[in-house]
Amino acid sequence: METNKRIAILATNGFEESELKSPKEAMEKEGFQVDIVSEESGKIKAWKDGNWSNEYSVDKTLDSVNAKQYNALVLPGGVINPDKLRRNDNALQFVKDFFEQKKPVAAICHGPQILISAEVVKGRKLTSFNSIKTDLVNAGANWVDEEVVVDEGFVTSRNPDDLPAFNSKLIEEIKEGKHELQHA
Repeated sequence: METNKRIAILATNGFEESELKSPKEAMEKEGFQVDIVSEESGKIKAWKDGNWSNEYSVDKTLDSVNAKQYNALVLPGGVINPDKLRRNDNALQFVKDFFEQKKPVAAICHGPQILISAEVVKGRKLTSFNSIKTDLVNAGANWVDEEVVVDEGFVTSRNPDDLPAFNSKLIEEIKEGKHELQHA
């Protein structure tokens, strides 16, 4: 087991619970250290089945970390979560830095909305929740309808049903490490 990998999950209130919990548990099972990174310290509240759900403790705040400290980045979906994060300049810079440092980035469901605002989807093959397909295409992405898409260390999936495939590819990409062709 590789225990020297450190992963950031960037989320805030309104993230889709399964899309944070499932990848986090899968990565921890591999021996990776996983930090929930958010805008503010304390706890963030999950969204599940159309209602607020459990609270999760924030490990690090955005202003206290940078991409150099991590091997990969995971962006869970939910409707509220990415919409809040895409308006945060620190969050956008944090995301961009992973692409510039050629590190794996994984986003699921509505998570790729953050990537549009970070201007890192142009020319990239990806998938997402169907409702944001047009936004991604308009931002220059090559959108496809597949359960998991991998483009040079960049992993995307459509919805919680895709989590087993998403987690599997995410872990594979983290183990491979930096991808020279990963780019913003």
